[in-house]
Amino acid sequence: MAMPVGLFRRTDALLRGEADLIGSGRASSMGALALMIVGFGMWYGAVMGTFGGLAGDRPWQILYSAVKVPILIMLTFAMSVPSFYVVNTLLGLRDDFPRVLRALLTTQAGLTVILTSLSPFTAFWYASGTSYQPAILFNGAMFAVASLGAQVILRREYGPLIRKDRTHWWMLGVWIVLYIFVGIQMGWVLRPFVGSPGRPVQFFREDSWSNAYEFVLRMTWDVVMGRGG
Repeated sequence: MAMPVGLFRRTDALLRGEADLIGSGRASSMGALALMIVGFGMWYGAVMGTFGGLAGDRPWQILYSAVKVPILIMLTFAMSVPSFYVVNTLLGLRDDFPRVLRALLTTQAGLTVILTSLSPFTAFWYASGTSYQPAILFNGAMFAVASLGAQVILRREYGPLIRKDRTHWWMLGVWIVLYIFVGIQMGWVLRPFVGSPGRPVQFFREDSWSNAYEFVLRMTWDVVMGRGG
């Protein structure tokens, strides 16, 4: 029981903004944050994958979704950091980047914690008899809500940096735009997270490398017009 108790204590410290209680050192703190991302990300991913029930090969979708949500979050983070580091360096903020990196990773961990807290709503939505496209949009809405909640953590973590140099305030906006842009496309590449009951369970779709934004707009329009199935 020591590991779960320790994890939940660190999670509570993260939500309260008690950074010193997350880990005893920089490496320990980073490790604890990564553990939260994996653990809580898998939790929400497993709930995502329950759409369509448990018949046939559907349990594989639960496993695939549980694995892919942490991958989505960590890959989006990893792909966004290098360019963000370069911009920070160009603006003379390089010395602050270790603190910036920790603030960003703390936010990723907070995002997964908030997602997990929303998982009962996702399960309830599925149980209410929703169809496939509305289920995808609902999960997208849950990620959006979690992202908004994570902004509270991000702004709190960035507070000391902004007070030190106002340039960090502008960089905060740059990070948000960069992360959202990469995250949407990365989620598209890694789909399906919510497997279609009419298709065989698969880890990746054949047309993964296509444009996410065009599809999302078209699917949203179909749902609004009552054509979402």
